[in-house]
Amino acid sequence: MASNDPTTVDRISVLPDSLLHHILSLMPIEEAFITHAFSKGWRYLWTSLYNFYFNCELYNEEYVSFVDYVLAHSVSPKIKEFVLHFHDPNEYKSALSRWLSFAVEKKVENVVLWSYSEDDACPLPEFFYTCCPALETMEFNSCKRFTRLEIRSSKLKTLKLIDYGDNGRSLDDFKCRLVDVTSVVNARLTFNITCIKDIQDDHGEEVDDEEDSCGDYHQVFSILVQDYLQKLSCATDLTIASWFTEVLCMLQFKGVLIPELKCKYVTLELQMETFNLYRAADLLQASPYVETLNIDMHTMYFYKSRCQFESRYLAKGANIDLQSWVACFVFPNLKNVRITNSFGCLADHFKQGYDKLFKLSEFLLKRATVLEKFIIISKTRRSEITKAAGSFLPQDMRNVALY
Repeated sequence: MASNDPTTVDRISVLPDSLLHHILSLMPIEEAFITHAFSKGWRYLWTSLYNFYFNCELYNEEYVSFVDYVLAHSVSPKIKEFVLHFHDPNEYKSALSRWLSFAVEKKVENVVLWSYSEDDACPLPEFFYTCCPALETMEFNSCKRFTRLEIRSSKLKTLKLIDYGDNGRSLDDFKCRLVDVTSVVNARLTFNITCIKDIQDDHGEEVDDEEDSCGDYHQVFSILVQDYLQKLSCATDLTIASWFTEVLCMLQFKGVLIPELKCKYVTLELQMETFNLYRAADLLQASPYVETLNIDMHTMYFYKSRCQFESRYLAKGANIDLQSWVACFVFPNLKNVRITNSFGCLADHFKQGYDKLFKLSEFLLKRATVLEKFIIISKTRRSEITKAAGSFLPQDMRNVALY
């Protein structure tokens, strides 16, 4: 940063330290550390960093020593973000404990952990979950085979489990329960659990051809879905993906009632290939307070086969008449509907899906008594559904947009 040319003006070094700290905190830690060699004024700026990004993809003793050195010389009173990428969690076990202990002591607010290991579990110290009162966001990406998350932070707003997987066969592996989520406002239930038969088939194992041989697994799935909806019934904003609606479908045919939901905003992320949209109507029937509904339709690039147990229940909904299924129900608070079709979902070879989406649109338009806005968007080309939907619009609707 310094120069032998007396006419050179170092405009960066004269910036306030607070701004320089902010700039350094946006840089990879290795680059921020190098700035100590610029001049005497820069020598200790890196020690005040409040964001840390460490990339330990391959185990390296020198890099572990570097991380230890950086953390040992940190003088920042608190950490806003602590991001750690590592490959083999077992190799980093003792180092992880030290580094996370540092983050907890500094009252870390946001933690992101990435693991690149395919098989090894991700051992994290108990104090990380129980002694971190300032924690607001926790994200685990590809961190596998941990069985319990007991987080005691009253400020926690976001928990993300991304690409979580387990090669186990025990039913207990699927019993991921919510304990106390009464303060949750925004919930996304967009994960997918694979039938044990599909897992066995993927691993080249012999699969039991009996139709109900996987029934116990699906029973666990059903209990899990009921538990999640019950625990999250007071959330204001709820996002649900296809797998959840499929399990709800099975529950409905077994006569199990969906708990009443208090949410005002509902988003359904649905797949064209599993297009029994009466499930969406069933879910909405349990959501009398919903004001805004977003339905995002998309196509799977690789179609997922289904076991006979799943197929038997899902096939029952293929020809159900929405109008008769919930004949007397109306949506008393639904004001805004937005249906988005992605990747050509309504192309000619998906005519059956097009017909069901049309019926759902008709159903919503007739049953939403205070509807103000109804939007259908095709991201690839104008869909013919937009031409026909207008015939069902209430006369007093204020705003209808068809794209």
